[in-house]
Amino acid sequence: MENNLHNIYLFRAIEAYPYELAKAIEALNYALSYEPNNVKALCLMAKVQSEQLGNYKAAKEYYENALAINMDNPDIYPEFIRFLVNSHDFDEAQKLIDFAINVKGIDKAGIKLAQGYLYEALSEFEKAEDALKEAKMFGLNSEFDYFVDEVIARVSKKRKLQNNKNRVKEPVEKKEVEATSNNWFKNRLNNLL
Repeated sequence: MENNLHNIYLFRAIEAYPYELAKAIEALNYALSYEPNNVKALCLMAKVQSEQLGNYKAAKEYYENALAINMDNPDIYPEFIRFLVNSHDFDEAQKLIDFAINVKGIDKAGIKLAQGYLYEALSEFEKAEDALKEAKMFGLNSEFDYFVDEVIARVSKKRKLQNNKNRVKEPVEKKEVEATSNNWFKNRLNNLL
């Protein structure tokens, strides 16, 4: 009975999040009181802490606890990686990506998408485009392909903007500027005479 009871509370929390936060948190607290090592409940609580409360330290602890309990659970990695990228823990995110890609049953398309987000956050847009194209190769539905195409288009725009900013402007020769200003002055004087 106890196992089913915590599942009922977990399902209530999943159903209520993010639209009814009070109900979701209450159900999560009940689920975690019945089974403190429930990976799904820990991940959802981490999501609540980061997205709704802005408590990144607590969120990271929840994700780390979930990972310590079951490193083979593929559901932890995509959300935790996105959390690390959003909180600018880039080195840790890359290490987690490198580990997660070899976890059995992992959504490789989701991990490559997260790799693309990481490169985009680091302003390495060419690497981001490559990772996103690789994500499309692992994708198994048209909606995912469409979504990744939109992300690639966004990254391409950023890359073009970065390339325009990095372009060196050619210095205009001083003689040309002086010649233009002198010609204008001479023309003006001739018009007055």
